[in-house]
Amino acid sequence: MADTGTLIVRTFTSRGELPVQDASISVIQHGLLGNDLLALQTSGRSGTTAPIAIPSPAPETSQTPDQTVPYALCDIWVERAGYHLAAVHGVQIFPGVISYQDILLIPQSPVDGMAVNEVDITPQDL
Repeated sequence: MADTGTLIVRTFTSRGELPVQDASISVIQHGLLGNDLLALQTSGRSGTTAPIAIPSPAPETSQTPDQTVPYALCDIWVERAGYHLAAVHGVQIFPGVISYQDILLIPQSPVDGMAVNEVDITPQDL
């Protein structure tokens, strides 16, 4: 995997109206030897991260149906005090493309236990 794609994570609450600042964001990629932590960032005032370079397959490796998928997969975990933990699995990163991943953070009430708001992105049938 010599090529890279770019990921920018946007954290928000209230149906996308309010950005969430100071959320801890972990980007993890599953490899043959286990999980690799690709980035650990904190969302800024606008709720976004700085661009994150993600290793992804070269486009020429996916020109026929029997070859690999043309994107890399990663998972994103987001946590912030006062909100439920959020996890998005199967985020697709294409080489040479900037991918934006919006993540909704749900406020935690005093009676709530620790819950995880999980989203699974299904693979594209390319």
